[in-house]
Amino acid sequence: MVLTLCLQTTLKAQQTQLSKTLWYKQPANNWNEALPIGNGRLGAMIFGRVENELIQLNEETLWTGGPADPNPNPDAIKYLPEVRKQLFAGNNRETVKLMQKMQGPNTNMYQPLANLNLKQKIDGEISNYRRTLDIANAIATTSFTVNSVKYTREIFASFPDQVIVMRLTADQKNALNVSFGLGDQLEHQVKTEANNQIVLTGKARITSDEPRDTKPFIYTDSLRHNGMRYQARVKVSRTDGKLSTDSLLNVKDATEILVIISGATSFNGFDHYPDRDGVDENAKALSFLKNAASKGFESLKKSHVQDYQKYFNRLAISINNTGSLMADVPTDERLQQYKTGKADFGLEELYFQFGRYLLISCSRPGGIPANLQGIWNASIRPPWRSNFTTNINLQMNYWPAEATNLSELTAPLIEQIKHMAVNGEKTAKNYYGARGWALHHNSDIWAQTNPVGEGGGDPKWANWSLGSPWLSQHLYEHYLFTGDQQYLKETAYPLMKGAALFCLDWLVEKDGYLVTAPSTSPENSYVLPNGSKEVVTIGSTMDLSIIRDLFNNLIDAAKILKIDSDFAKLLAAKRDRLRPLQIGKKGNLQEWYGDFEDEDPQHRHVSHLFGLHPGREISPLIDTVYANAAKKTLLIRGDAGTGWSKAWKINFWARLLDGDHSYKMYQELLKNSTLNNLFDTHPPFQIDGNFGAAAGVSEMLLQSHLNQLQLLPALPTAWKAGSVKGLVARGGFVVDLYWANGKLSKASILSKNGGTLNLLTNIGIKAIGAKQVKRGVYFSNTLETAAGKVYEISVTSDQ
Repeated sequence: MVLTLCLQTTLKAQQTQLSKTLWYKQPANNWNEALPIGNGRLGAMIFGRVENELIQLNEETLWTGGPADPNPNPDAIKYLPEVRKQLFAGNNRETVKLMQKMQGPNTNMYQPLANLNLKQKIDGEISNYRRTLDIANAIATTSFTVNSVKYTREIFASFPDQVIVMRLTADQKNALNVSFGLGDQLEHQVKTEANNQIVLTGKARITSDEPRDTKPFIYTDSLRHNGMRYQARVKVSRTDGKLSTDSLLNVKDATEILVIISGATSFNGFDHYPDRDGVDENAKALSFLKNAASKGFESLKKSHVQDYQKYFNRLAISINNTGSLMADVPTDERLQQYKTGKADFGLEELYFQFGRYLLISCSRPGGIPANLQGIWNASIRPPWRSNFTTNINLQMNYWPAEATNLSELTAPLIEQIKHMAVNGEKTAKNYYGARGWALHHNSDIWAQTNPVGEGGGDPKWANWSLGSPWLSQHLYEHYLFTGDQQYLKETAYPLMKGAALFCLDWLVEKDGYLVTAPSTSPENSYVLPNGSKEVVTIGSTMDLSIIRDLFNNLIDAAKILKIDSDFAKLLAAKRDRLRPLQIGKKGNLQEWYGDFEDEDPQHRHVSHLFGLHPGREISPLIDTVYANAAKKTLLIRGDAGTGWSKAWKINFWARLLDGDHSYKMYQELLKNSTLNNLFDTHPPFQIDGNFGAAAGVSEMLLQSHLNQLQLLPALPTAWKAGSVKGLVARGGFVVDLYWANGKLSKASILSKNGGTLNLLTNIGIKAIGAKQVKRGVYFSNTLETAAGKVYEISVTSDQ
């Protein structure tokens, strides 16, 4: 009996692990099929090739350039009055020309660290090939058989030890014959050390460019200010084979090989020159290597898995009790079948959890934020420079962090916002004569904040100026989810206030309202009645929605902290003078100052719905007029778009309480904007869609932005039964939900901070101490909670 139970438990654990595994029958044909691992700082893409394996390496701080110029365009400020004069006079083309005169340099670029090439001598036919990524343990494996010998390669990126660990084994003695080499696309040197190490050293460029406008590679300047130094080290720390070196690191006749991969750069902060003032990258990489090399594989693996699972295991999801159904089908084949319409709820679970896996792997406290590609990039001229794009993409990267129980992973973003505020104060003053801090469309590791474009960028993206108030929303959201008042007082509030000061100085009066001018709706264009295509407007809906959101959050924060009452009153007065939302002739929410046609009605950005999501201004529970206008807007925009655009639409439809349309967008993203390794594609690969989709699933199941917990607010009809354990709501509530026949069956809610718990459901519920009131089709329950106590929710017969 005991043996039977043990076997059942083991089988269940194996099935559970299989349901959280990406796997394939063949190596990756290209980078978009390789499998990602990461520890926040180091990342690797594993191709799984047998004889000529490629492991592409990244280190999150390896960027071109150096600290941002605080005043790169001293003449910019003199153009602002004329920009506004021409804009108000309707001379849009002249406005664009003047705005381009206000632009500054483009951002720097994220760079690949190195390529680790592994050559294994194979003599015979390859069989039983399998390539996997187990996201329950964050371990990638490649295995195959040749001449009855099974070869296995396990690889993981350890946060505790700050290295990448790889173990190669053969199940017969002395069967491994492997060589290791390092290479890079940039200027570099490779040498071997101590008969068991290979070292690559190099220097990043001091400037950046683009594929369409390439420039000569320059690696140093006369003052030795810029040009990041970097190093990658590979060490065979343990083996029973024979070691030798030439230009490669060679191991012969081995049964097991333990390899430690270390890397570091000279990055010493956003405001220090990486060459002259950089840290010793050699000492840093060597220190990590020596520490890890003193440990055995099982010790390294144990600490890695424990560290990773303290984040990953906080949340579990089950859709239609799928379990491991179809988990025995390769992931690429499952995806292809899904695209043809075959239901696969396990794949939907896997994709959601893969988003959480990626965030744990690319954003850790002490590091820098996830960029457009997370930390995974193989190109020296990456798409959009792999930068921090602040008109949606950087923000979307962190949408799932709080709700899916990964709050600590927002730390890099919060730290980067601090850096942006430092540089942004200079940008606000030098470009606009304004107080506070400003941030434009693009930024980078150096926290650049000026309008980009270099005098030739289209203002519809280059001159967008409201990055500081939008990022301030993340600062306040972190407080709402954690309840950390010390953080609110010392970190969030001062930064939010700085963004508000900029907004106060940026606003101007027009037709009796306060508006922004010049203004854009990011990356979109409109058509005037005379057929003229334009990009600049007055008071775009997005601008004013973001500012309204910031002012409301600051007013609430001042009340919580019992400070700054006069400033809060000023914000309230200014907020009430902002131009209100406008409904167009088609019943949609108006995007521009006038009710103009879009040049591209299905444009990927839906910026004017900021108030619906991620804001809290529009909801069917607040005002059906604006909610219906938002719905009409989405219907006009359509369900197509880039990967991240579809991800945003998942969230939009969930906020409109339309679970089936939200689910449709989730399916669209998986079917048409997902690569075989489950990376989101714009195209090309862009990681924000992975994160936006994970956030969207959480919004279907739990919402808390309206000061109440909405349980299963947008549950798709197709998800008839299931559970989710570990979602987090604002107020510090950790929520487990169970449903059957498309309706809530029970819930369990942990109150981390105590306080009032407001619940909203579409079915009658009961909880000890709760007071229930029926309002239309909804049931509202209120109860006072104690910190650390769990509250059980059951369903009543009331309907």
